[in-house]
Amino acid sequence: MAFPKGFLWGGATAANQYEGGYRLGGKGLAVADITTGGTKDTPRRMTFSMPDGSSLEVAAGLRHEDVPKGAKGKVFDDVYYPSHNATDFYHHYKEDLALMAEMGFRCFRLSINWTRIFPNGDDEKPNEEGLQFYDDVFDEMKKYGIEPIVTICHFDMPLHLAETCDGWASRKTVGYFEKYCETIFRRYRDKVTWWMTFNEINILTDYTTLGITDSESDQAKKNQAIYHILIASAKAVRMGKRINPDFRIGMMVAGILMYPKTCNPADQLLFMEYGRNMLDFYLEVQCNGAYPAYKEKELQRLGIVLEKEPGDDELLRQGTVDYIGFSYYNSNVIGMPGEDEMTRGNQSESIRNPWLEETEWGWPIDPTGFRILLNRFYFTYKKPLMVVENGLGARDEIAEDGSINDDYRIDYLRRHIEEMEKAIELDGVEVLGYQPWGCIDLVSAGTGEMRKRYGFVYVDMDDSGKGSLERRKKKSFDWYRDVIRSGGEVR
Repeated sequence: MAFPKGFLWGGATAANQYEGGYRLGGKGLAVADITTGGTKDTPRRMTFSMPDGSSLEVAAGLRHEDVPKGAKGKVFDDVYYPSHNATDFYHHYKEDLALMAEMGFRCFRLSINWTRIFPNGDDEKPNEEGLQFYDDVFDEMKKYGIEPIVTICHFDMPLHLAETCDGWASRKTVGYFEKYCETIFRRYRDKVTWWMTFNEINILTDYTTLGITDSESDQAKKNQAIYHILIASAKAVRMGKRINPDFRIGMMVAGILMYPKTCNPADQLLFMEYGRNMLDFYLEVQCNGAYPAYKEKELQRLGIVLEKEPGDDELLRQGTVDYIGFSYYNSNVIGMPGEDEMTRGNQSESIRNPWLEETEWGWPIDPTGFRILLNRFYFTYKKPLMVVENGLGARDEIAEDGSINDDYRIDYLRRHIEEMEKAIELDGVEVLGYQPWGCIDLVSAGTGEMRKRYGFVYVDMDDSGKGSLERRKKKSFDWYRDVIRSGGEVR
């Protein structure tokens, strides 16, 4: 088999979609906690109170109205907020980790909830009960020989920092994040080796992920916020290496592969610009340690001068990552505006690709694109790769005999694993591990619903949060167990 000895087979989740335990154990409010449920046809919302006593809702996600200054996040009793209970890893972690161990997981990618450690983000001391929760989780993982891969910030922002600092627009937030990182690095230095700083850093663009107001209208503020996140990531890498030189600290991007619509030079130019703005800029900074010339030129054209502190340039140079983590679900097509049929996949709009089938949610299925992206990342940036999200969101039905026959998911994963094997065996790409997304069912980040499931384990819960939370194995559970046991052999 092409997969190397020690290959990290496992699965991936995020705290705000899976953990639950809202307000338990001293946890504070995050922006995710004021974000409602939804469906593919009903967008998620964020709920606020205004200084005049009125309430306000704005669309959540990458495309939303600006959050006005003075808005304070509020939780309403009659509204469903998926992050509050999610699928309740907080109370089910022993059961869930036992299921992962039964599948043979060698690793488990999870995120630490920032507001479980620092409830407001700017607290003087960390929350001991929150720290102990993750101690207990890591100890349980060690019992089964499962390696933690920890995302430090996965679409997570303390609501207090969004309201008092304008989120990542403020340099203060960098300092608070640095304190958070130092706390968990020191606490778990002997329990965690693998870390990632920010989840899908290339699609952090709005109040939901950056905690900033005016994210659409104020490009200077948005660029400053992104700069602060890149500085924070570099600080985390440099600090982590000082605390434990054996730490492996990586970055993580949304691996959105884009094809040009035609060989028209105008389409090719759009394709180049999209690749730079959506992927290459972030990879260049975190892998090579400096803003690329094309980004500097863009800022000059916009008249944007980033506010820097002495030593920042050296910090970026020193804080480069050990590996590239990325998600891959689908590819997209870009071209000059025309009478094209459009679709949406993984929070991005695309021209429909006639060569590809799509999921019920309009996400193109492109296993060959996975191999293409693996090659592009590895041979451009010369860093080992970690596939930390991949999977199929689909409706799962329980048959009369209680079985869940998700052959469509098995087919999707089989085809992608086959292309990953080709990238390793035929192309020479170095891949460290593979962690399919939502290995145990969790709430969708994009739509806030449960019916779009990814896991090998079914969780009894519906789109409104009702259900027993019973865990039930799907057909893909045994299939993935056999893949891991065989070292990557797919049938």
